[in-house]
Amino acid sequence: MIKRVVKRDGRTVEFNNQKIVAAILKAMNVTEAGEDIILAAQIADQISKREHSEMGVEEIQDCVEMALMESPRKEVAKAYIAYRNQRNLARKAKTREIFQEIIDAQANDITRENANMNADTPAGMMMKFASESTKTYVDECLLSEDVRDAVQNGYIHIHDKDYYPTKSLTCIQHPLDKILEHGLKAGHGESRPAKRIETAAVLACISMETVQNEMHGGQAIPAFDFYLAPYVRKTFQEEMKKLESYDNADYSHLYDVKITDYLRRDLTGLKGDERAVQQAVNMTVGRVHQSMEAFVHNMNTIHSRGGNQVVFSSINYGTDTSAEGRCIIREILNTTYEGVGDGSTAIFPIQIWKKKRGVSYLPKDPNYDLYKFACKVSGRRFFPNILNLDASFNQDDAWKPDDPRRFEHEVATMGCRTRVYGNKFGPKTSIGRGNLSFTTINIVRLAIECMSIKNKDERIAAFMEKLDWALDISAKQLNERFEFQKTALKKQFPLLMNGLWLGSDDLEPCDTVEKVLNQGTLSIGFIGLAECLIALIGKHHGESEEAQELGLRIISHMAEKINGFAETFQHNFTFLGTPAEGLAGRFTKMDKKRFGIIPGITDKDYYTNSSHIPVYYHCTPEHKAAIEGPYHKYENAGHIFYVEIDGDATHNTEAIMNIVDLMDKYDIGYGSVNHNRNRCLDCGYEDATVGLEECPQCHSHNIDTLQRITGYLVGTTNRWNHAKLAELKDRVIHK
Repeated sequence: MIKRVVKRDGRTVEFNNQKIVAAILKAMNVTEAGEDIILAAQIADQISKREHSEMGVEEIQDCVEMALMESPRKEVAKAYIAYRNQRNLARKAKTREIFQEIIDAQANDITRENANMNADTPAGMMMKFASESTKTYVDECLLSEDVRDAVQNGYIHIHDKDYYPTKSLTCIQHPLDKILEHGLKAGHGESRPAKRIETAAVLACISMETVQNEMHGGQAIPAFDFYLAPYVRKTFQEEMKKLESYDNADYSHLYDVKITDYLRRDLTGLKGDERAVQQAVNMTVGRVHQSMEAFVHNMNTIHSRGGNQVVFSSINYGTDTSAEGRCIIREILNTTYEGVGDGSTAIFPIQIWKKKRGVSYLPKDPNYDLYKFACKVSGRRFFPNILNLDASFNQDDAWKPDDPRRFEHEVATMGCRTRVYGNKFGPKTSIGRGNLSFTTINIVRLAIECMSIKNKDERIAAFMEKLDWALDISAKQLNERFEFQKTALKKQFPLLMNGLWLGSDDLEPCDTVEKVLNQGTLSIGFIGLAECLIALIGKHHGESEEAQELGLRIISHMAEKINGFAETFQHNFTFLGTPAEGLAGRFTKMDKKRFGIIPGITDKDYYTNSSHIPVYYHCTPEHKAAIEGPYHKYENAGHIFYVEIDGDATHNTEAIMNIVDLMDKYDIGYGSVNHNRNRCLDCGYEDATVGLEECPQCHSHNIDTLQRITGYLVGTTNRWNHAKLAELKDRVIHK
C-alpha cells in the first residue's frame, strides 16, 4: 500500500486518498454526466493498494489517468488530462508573465515592491528575477503545508521570503568600536584600525556596506556619537603636531588639554597656547565636518547587493555630552541641514535623535542646544527622527550618567522602526543584535470572516479564536525558519559573524551559527488594526472609545501570547507594528477579491499600517498621540508615531519640539514628523509650497514631493507602488 507521497518539491508527505477522490470529482463536474462518487472512491482505493510504499505526485496522476481510461467514464479522463496540462501551463505562464514585466521595466507592484530598490537597472532586474524565482522555491520546498496554505490564502505574510534559502538574517546594530579599534577584513581587502576622523567615517561606511551584502534587512550604528568621539581628539592631537612643525614649538603638554566645546573662533587677539589650541580646534572642526559630508555622501552613493541599491542605513546619536561627542553630533546635523550635492535632502542614513531627560531634552540639559538644532534640521530634512529613551519600556536600571559606556544600556532602533532590546538569552542591549526574520498577520481578514455573526460578543470571541490560530501558525513558521537559519556556517557571513554579531567571536569558520543565533529576535507583526476594528464594531480606534478599548485588548492579547512563544520555542519572540510597504496593498487586493468592496475596510487600495489611526482621519496631533501611544509598550519589536504638519517646517522648530513633548507625555517610544518638501529634479530647488507644479527658479515642471514611506525617505515617488501612492494621496494634516 502507498504510505507516502513525494511532492514536486522533493518533500515527503503522508498519502491521502481523499485528494485523489477530490481531483476526480473536479474532472467529473465539467462533463455532462456529472459526479460519480462511487467510481471516484473505487479508483482512489485501487491506486492506494499498489505495492509501492512511496510514489511521486506525477506517478499517482498517471495512475489516475489510466484508471479513468479503463473505466466507463473515458470522457472524465480527457477532462482530467486537460486539467493537468492547464495547471502546468499556468505555472509556466505566471512565471513568464512576471519575467516579461521585469524585462519591460513596467512600473507595477512587482517592480515597485521596495521603493529603495531601482528594479529598472540591470542589477535591479537581476535581483527581481532571482527574487520571484526564489519565492516559488520557498513555497514548494521550504514551507510546511499548513504554513503555505496560510500564506496563499492571505492570512499571513512572510517578509523577505526571497532571502529565505540564503539563511541570511534581517538586521544588526553595529558595534562599530570593534571595527574602529581593530580594523576589518572584507573580501580580499582589509583595513588597519582608525587613527583619525576621516578613517573612522570611512570604516563606518564600509562596515555597513559590507554587512548589507550578508543580510536582507538594514544596517544601523547604535551610538554614532560615542563611537566616533575618540577620533575627534586624535584628529585634534594630529593638528597640534602639525602646528609644532609650523611653529617650531613643543605643544605636547596641550595634547590632552581640556576642551569644553569644539567651536570655530576667530584667532584675532589670541596668543601662545590659547591661539595654538584654538587653531587646532578650528582645523579639527573643519575635518570633522568634511568627514561627516563624506559619510553622508557615501551612504547615498555606495551601492550594495550587486549594485542594486544603496545601504539601508541608520545612525543613532544624541546622548554623548563630551566635547568630542558633541562635535560629531553638531557636524552631522550641519551636514544634514546643508544637504548633499546641489543641496538636496539626503535619503540615508536615517538619523535618530536619542531624547533623554537630563541629557538631551530639557533646557538645563548639556545637549539641549543640539536638541533644538536637531529639531530645526528635522523641520527641513525630515531627519532626525526621535527615539524616546524616557519611555517606560525604553529604560534600563543599569544606565548611569557617569558611565563612559552608558550607550550600551540605551535602546537603539533601525530608522524604519525595528528594535531589539530585551534578551532572554544574553545581555539586555541593542548592540551586536538584530532581527532574524518576521512574519505579519492579516488581522483584517480574520475580522471580515466574523462579520456575519450578529451578536457582538460572539463576533469578537470568534475573532479572538481565529487570531490565536494565526498567531500559532506564525510562530510555527518562524520557528521552522529559525531551524533552517541555524544551519548556516560562520564562513557564510565573513564580516557579520567575525565579531559584529554578539558572541560570534568564538565561532570557528565551519561552525554553524546556532550557538549565537538566539541573540536575535523572531518577530510577529500585524497590519490593519483600524480596518479590523471597523469590521468588528463599525468604528476605528481614533473615533470611538469602545474601539480603542477593543484595540488595546486585541494588541495586548497578541503581545502576551507572543511573549509565551519565547518560553515554548526558547527564542526571543517579539511583537512588531509592521512597516508594510508592498504588503499594504497585497493583503487588501486579496481580501477585495475574496469579499468584495466593504465600506471602510476594503474600499481603498491599502490597509492602515499597524496600530495607526487611518491617514485620512482628521484629528489633532495630541489626539493621535493619546490614541496611538498606549500601543507602543506592547510592540516591543518596533513601532512609530507620525504627525503630518503643514507649512514650511524649516522655520517652525517649535512645531517639531511640540510633537516631541507629546511623545514624552504619552509614553511614545519612537516618532517623526512629516511635512511637505518639494524638489525640482532639474535644478535642485526646494521649498514647502503645497501643490507646486512649476519651479520658480528654472521654471521646470519636473517637480517631485519628497515623502516618508514607512519610516524612510524615497527620492522620488515614481518608485512607490500603487497602494502606497493611494495612501499618500489620502494623508491629511493633523491640526
